[in-house]
Amino acid sequence: MSAELRAVALSRGERRSSLWLYRFVRGTVRAVVHPLLRVRARNAEVLDRPGPTILAPVHRSHLDSVLVACQSRRRIRALGKESLFTTPGVSYVCAALGAIPVRRGEADRDALQAAKALLDRGESMIVFPEGGRRYGNEIGPLFDGAAWLAARTGAPVVPIGIAGTEAVLPMGAKRPHRSRVAIVVGDPMTPPRPPDGKGRVTRQAISQFTAELSAELARLQAEAVDMAAGRSRAAS
Repeated sequence: MSAELRAVALSRGERRSSLWLYRFVRGTVRAVVHPLLRVRARNAEVLDRPGPTILAPVHRSHLDSVLVACQSRRRIRALGKESLFTTPGVSYVCAALGAIPVRRGEADRDALQAAKALLDRGESMIVFPEGGRRYGNEIGPLFDGAAWLAARTGAPVVPIGIAGTEAVLPMGAKRPHRSRVAIVVGDPMTPPRPPDGKGRVTRQAISQFTAELSAELARLQAEAVDMAAGRSRAAS
């Protein structure tokens, strides 16, 4: 069923009506949610860079992907849990907003291949390196999905720290709460390369890249926390 859902989602995402819906939702969020949450962003112009790009934010709330996408003029794709695509109306909206269904709790290679195909076409997409949502500001163990996609496509990875969204819409919450939100976008990270410049990237290189991504996410998250709290942090 996963492959069938994915094919349907990709097809729906290509429709002109889907693009209009995406723009409408993005405009609505910018007009309503941004002022309500006093969203502040730093270095967001990086999100408008052309060509294939992997956006790698921390993940604390369902709002994360929406707020990141609203910082860019580009249409942003994302991986979404498969259960969202089993209800027709919800499935259409998710597909229109650029989501690709992925199985939770396992390495969904089919989803990564679908993501690779989109990146090969020059698209920009969100891949949460922590996988599911986490609590707190400590960076959880990262999966190698972002590094794997970067190695296979040559797309740079843009790490992103986000503070405040967990307080706005925590796990299990039935309604949002007001809280300041800060988004700090890092500089693009060069994808891992094979040692000799030819052949496939080694597992060691992918693991090393993931470790570097984790360290950069920790730095950006600390900066986002300070920014959301109204504290300034000198750029390093």
